[in-house]
Amino acid sequence: MRKRGTLVAKYYKSVGFTCWFAAAALAVVLLLGLAPAARAASNGMLRVGVLEDPKSLNLWLASDAWSNRVLGLIYQSLFVREPKDSKLVPWLADGEPVYDASKMTYTVKLKPAKWSDGTDFTAEDVVFTGKLIKEFKVPRQSSKFSFIEDIVAVDKHTVRFELKRPKAIFLTRTLTTPIVQKKQWEKLVAKSRKSEKPLAALLRQGVDHPIGTGPFMLEQWKKGVFVYLKANPHFFGKGQTMEGYKLGPYIKGIVFKVFGTADAAVLALRKGSIDFYWNSIQPGYLEQIKDDPEIKLFISKKSGLYYMGFNLRKPPFDDMALRQAVATIIDKNFIVTRILQNYGEVLHSVIPPGNTFYYNPDVPKYGYGLSFDQRMKQAYEVLKKAGYTWEVPPVNAQGQVQPGKGIRLPDGDPMKEFVILTPPADYDPHRAMSGQLIQEWLRAAGMPAVSRPMAFGALIQKVKGQRDFDCFVLGYGKLSLDPGYIRSFFHSGMNKPNGWNMSGYESAAYDALATESNNAMDPNLRRKMIMELQNIVMTAVPYVPLYNPTIIEGVRADRFTGWVQMLDGVGNIWSFCDIKPK
Repeated sequence: MRKRGTLVAKYYKSVGFTCWFAAAALAVVLLLGLAPAARAASNGMLRVGVLEDPKSLNLWLASDAWSNRVLGLIYQSLFVREPKDSKLVPWLADGEPVYDASKMTYTVKLKPAKWSDGTDFTAEDVVFTGKLIKEFKVPRQSSKFSFIEDIVAVDKHTVRFELKRPKAIFLTRTLTTPIVQKKQWEKLVAKSRKSEKPLAALLRQGVDHPIGTGPFMLEQWKKGVFVYLKANPHFFGKGQTMEGYKLGPYIKGIVFKVFGTADAAVLALRKGSIDFYWNSIQPGYLEQIKDDPEIKLFISKKSGLYYMGFNLRKPPFDDMALRQAVATIIDKNFIVTRILQNYGEVLHSVIPPGNTFYYNPDVPKYGYGLSFDQRMKQAYEVLKKAGYTWEVPPVNAQGQVQPGKGIRLPDGDPMKEFVILTPPADYDPHRAMSGQLIQEWLRAAGMPAVSRPMAFGALIQKVKGQRDFDCFVLGYGKLSLDPGYIRSFFHSGMNKPNGWNMSGYESAAYDALATESNNAMDPNLRRKMIMELQNIVMTAVPYVPLYNPTIIEGVRADRFTGWVQMLDGVGNIWSFCDIKPK
């Protein structure tokens, strides 16, 4: 059987199959027992279904979710988010950081810990990691360290961070950066320095067996089929009680099985071939599994933002009144109840409600709680007051709503046809269908809106790179709990090709407050600033927040217990350190 399975895998590779059938065939091979790791699953081994391979096990190159899920169980940080309130708690750190305001330094004590190769984790590893990031300007990490003047190993278990200037993200992002082992990486760094392009050379370095301080370590990776992590015998947290959880791991290891399609992964969960499907289950699959007594469903809030954006750099959406009217017309509740089938929440701010500390519930809520006629009447009044006219207005002289036609701008010119760009339905049906609905609602108000799906990569290039668009529907599936992104999304300095300010919103007052909030070291003071920033931006409406889907995850209740639910689901470090075989 082993030889036959190998031939099957080679055949699919040789003919270049990229369809779901090839991925499903490889998954079936694994289920039939080709991998020793999979056969051991019934003996304290957790089997996790995923849709893709990790792109890389080089921590600095990995940017996809699948790589980070594997690497997140290997590499650890000084602080992590706890399950109940998502507050930052010491992990590799031994207690809270000590701030010296006069010297602008933070001192962090370290827990006694070992790397997965049995050597000691020390302050030198923390210093090495930070200086590596600063020297190479590592993408997605560099901004966390750019404001740090120096990092000093005071002694084996003490690190001092010397800041150039105050920066709020030091606590929320710098201290949550994964730490790498100096012993493993210093040769790779030295080699990369000699290249003409040191950063590119660093990102190309192959890391076949990453050494970490986490609860698991890499044992085997068969690309396209599975990744096998075994329990790390040197994990520093084993037997310790943190935030009320006595940590393991209590399982022998984890096998990540690659299925390629949700159909194959959900079927494997139903059949018992996997114990956890690490992806949100679409509502269409729930009828098949919701009544299965051996499957437990967890429905969790997500730190996500799905929204409609406008191009404020040109007419007609350079007019705030028009943007407010569009926001009023859109029926977000209909999108959540009909398209998301009630597995989601309506959004009113660019910071989702799950981020409880920073979320502002008192921002303007355009059209909230109103019927279709009420929303149309309210939008009509906003536009009429701003000088818009129609051939046929959406509200007649008797105050009755009717199909609008031929809207004209305040200068008297007819509004030109505008396009709402969305990802295609096969990439994200929710966003594609939302675009279609918004098109119809705006046409009812007499606006010449057209919803147009576009390949995701091309859409991003058109919106972010070329900045040649009218409107778009996009989303962030996992926003950081640090709200620094609210500055990046709307600061005028980010209004540039490939900048994060895709809408082109500019306000000197906003820029000043957003920058001040990013430098505020007092979390409560910063919170007040973030609340005000949300009010400012939701009054100007460069984005219309639409919805935030909930995460629906399925586990085999007959196999394991101890799953820990938190924001963004049960697939987290606390779960993998706490689950136990039944």
